Amino acid sequence: MSRTRTERLVNLVICLLSTRRFLTAAQIAATVPGYEHDPDDPRDHEAFQRKFERDKAELRELGVPLSTGTASAFDVEPGYRIDAREYALPDIPLEPDEAAAVGIAARLWRHAGLAAAASSGLAKLRAAGIDVDPQATLGVEPVVTVDPAFAPLTAAARDRRAVTFAYRVPEKDAPSTRRLQPWGAVCWRGRWYVVGHDLDREATRCFRLSRIVGAVKATGKPGAFEPPTGVDLISHVARWSGPLEHNGRATVLARPGRAAGLRRWAKETVPGPDGDRLVLAYADAEGFAGHLVGYGADVRVIDPPEVREMVIQRLKEIATRHEVAARL
Repeated sequence: MSRTRTERLVNLVICLLSTRRFLTAAQIAATVPGYEHDPDDPRDHEAFQRKFERDKAELRELGVPLSTGTASAFDVEPGYRIDAREYALPDIPLEPDEAAAVGIAARLWRHAGLAAAASSGLAKLRAAGIDVDPQATLGVEPVVTVDPAFAPLTAAARDRRAVTFAYRVPEKDAPSTRRLQPWGAVCWRGRWYVVGHDLDREATRCFRLSRIVGAVKATGKPGAFEPPTGVDLISHVARWSGPLEHNGRATVLARPGRAAGLRRWAKETVPGPDGDRLVLAYADAEGFAGHLVGYGADVRVIDPPEVREMVIQRLKEIATRHEVAARL
């Protein structure tokens, strides 16, 4: 399935999940990105109808409960919607590594251009006077963001375009300009990296996205290079970053019977009336805090203050994003 069609199907699902009434094909065409056409042009309208029929069939084959009906007895043309109760998944317990994978997928969603298109579609529904349920898609909306450089770098890797950016390393005060043919971006130990061919050094290099300063600029024409076949980006980043030393120590309070992943990792466990105190070793405070956030209210950081404040800040950001989504 092409990326364009995937985006269209995702936006269609969000649109039909968010509405409390049946939407006609014409309303969907005017709302969902990817269905734009001239309804007065017979050939253009026929092409839209074929596309829409294919997409409906695809969703039903995927198990999406797409239902057909009318909003009232006076409606002549049938409409479509998705019942959120039938579409919703039951609670799924995830291990920490599985939750991390879901988090990465959410980050990709956030920066793949899908979220903006979906928000645009919901805005069009409201402008048309159609009642929208702001809670319907909270389960698929991400609450985690990645570095600003992620979107332009992944776009350049997809289009095979070189990029230039300013990059700061800890040993130097001033950033230096880098020119790169990006092959792709990967997450390693809680941080995002781009791997590619460094045009100035004529060698394979990787760069941590959080150290990129300012905007990433694409240069040259699309299709200007081809990445090597079978390259393992994760392995390259792992070799470049070297062994990870867990010199930090943190104490967290875990609820009884919860946070099994942390318990397996703990260097020491001390039972108590309010929960178990776990002593954990960590290498990077920021990455460690991001890992702890995934356990939610089951874990409370006691020490050190640095990690505790990072966790609190992450939780505040997540709460703010949910509040903003609820107001949309």
